[in-house]
Formats: sequence, C-alpha cells, structure tokens
Amino acid sequence: MAFAGTNICLSQPDTTQKLTERIDDLKQKIAAWGKRIRRFSEWSRQFNQNRLFQSDQKRLYKLLERPKVCGAGQGPDQADIIAFWRGLWSEPVNHSEGPWMEVGASQGASVMPMDPITITPEDVAEVVRRAPNWKRRAASLLAEGVRSVSRCARPTVSRGSRPEVTPEPLHYWDHSLGS
Repeated sequence: MAFAGTNICLSQPDTTQKLTERIDDLKQKIAAWGKRIRRFSEWSRQFNQNRLFQSDQKRLYKLLERPKVCGAGQGPDQADIIAFWRGLWSEPVNHSEGPWMEVGASQGASVMPMDPITITPEDVAEVVRRAPNWKRRAASLLAEGVRSVSRCARPTVSRGSRPEVTPEPLHYWDHSLGS
C-alpha cells in the first residue's frame, strides 16, 4: 500500500499512469495561470502608465527614472562603472578584414550615389497636413470608409444598373408576404 488508509497501490500501471497524467494536467494549469497573471500584471502596468501619462506626465517620467530594486545586494560603485566603460571604449580594436569585405567593397563601388535630398519645412508641413490623424477614434475611420464606399456606389445605384461583376441574385424577397 502506497497511501495509508487507502487501497491505492502504485505498482498498478493504470494508477501510475492516471497519477502521472493528473500531475501533468495540474502542472499545465499552474503554467497557464502563471502566464495569465503575468499578462494581467503587464496590462495593469501599461494601463496605469497610460492613465498617469494622460493626467500627470511629470510624475510618470519620475516614476520611470526611479531605479528598480533588484537583488538584495548593493549595486556596483559609480566609479567602477565609469572605469569599465572608459576602458571598454578607449581600447583600440584591430578588426580582421577578410576577403568577403573586399568583395562587398567592389560590389558597392559600382553603385551610383544618390543626389542629396533637401527637406524643407514646407515639405514637412505638407506631409503632416495630408497625414491622417492617428488620435482619431476607429469608429470615425469606419464611418469614413462606409462613406467612401457609398460615394463610389451611388452613381451605379442611381443608374439602376448593377456592375457586370455582380452576379444575379438567386432569389427575391417578396415583401407582400410579410416577414
């Protein structure tokens, strides 16, 4: 007897298999709940940051700049950090340029350089004026799409003819019979 007070014996293959399946099932449920909790936590963090951005941007930026506490120990000394990065960037590095670099350079030599492009403030103003408003609600975009489709379809409907690409209807609804 494996469990005191029960007649369950782990030497039976079906009991062991059922127990293993149940353990695997519970592990999957725990993993799924963990993912749901992580997704909710991420959503909640983003939601609160968005709300804070709309109400008090200064406080949001201060919150984002605050260092996060990770680990129980002290962080590295500021002087050590500066010395590390200075040492990393100040050391000369000798790159080995293989034959593939020469092939790339020879292929790039035949490419003609582009004429310089000058972007004026008027060009920027024109592009911004023509750009759709990204803050506009999706419902208004849907309404605009419906209006544009109806604008295109109105001349066809007013002529009383269908375009040749539309098929003949298979049946007609007789309104005199009721609904």
